[in-house]
Amino acid sequence: MEYFVIIISAIFVSNIVLAQFLGICPFMGVSGKVSTSVGMSGAVLFVMTIATIVTWLIQTYILIPFGITFLQTIFFILVIASLVQMVELMLKKISPPLYQALGIFLPLITTNCAVLGVAIQAHSKNFNLMESVVWAVANAAGFALAMVLFAGLREHMDLMNLPKGMRGVPAALVVAGILAMAFLGFSGLV
Repeated sequence: MEYFVIIISAIFVSNIVLAQFLGICPFMGVSGKVSTSVGMSGAVLFVMTIATIVTWLIQTYILIPFGITFLQTIFFILVIASLVQMVELMLKKISPPLYQALGIFLPLITTNCAVLGVAIQAHSKNFNLMESVVWAVANAAGFALAMVLFAGLREHMDLMNLPKGMRGVPAALVVAGILAMAFLGFSGLV
């Protein structure tokens, strides 16, 4: 498959958050500010990319040859959990303010279904290693695009004079729905 098609498909056509509805927890929870959204997107980019590489290798060289593909989910979650621990330790040392801002959502990357979903999709689409890496990076970019757009819109909404019943979560859900519909316009592109 051509890399350009993989990239366009992952970022716009089948956006991991806005089309597949994976990774909704951090999408709603960390998108209050653009700065935390960018930090979370960077952490997800790292974990998603490395997890997809490692899980592709595990699937190809361990699970399939030994006929134990039924353990795929367990192996994949262990890989993701280990990577999240690495990211957590790195952020604690490199950027304590970002570490504090992400709070509980950083360890929740372990259970972020978007990371696991991308790793599983790379195998179900029969991608080779390079295609899997492109798929992971493009999905992480799509995740980041959705997060940062949504965070920017939420910051802007905080400045608006909305009716009391529409402030906070109700307005965020309406904006998320409109954003998802906008991305739906890309369907059929690839």
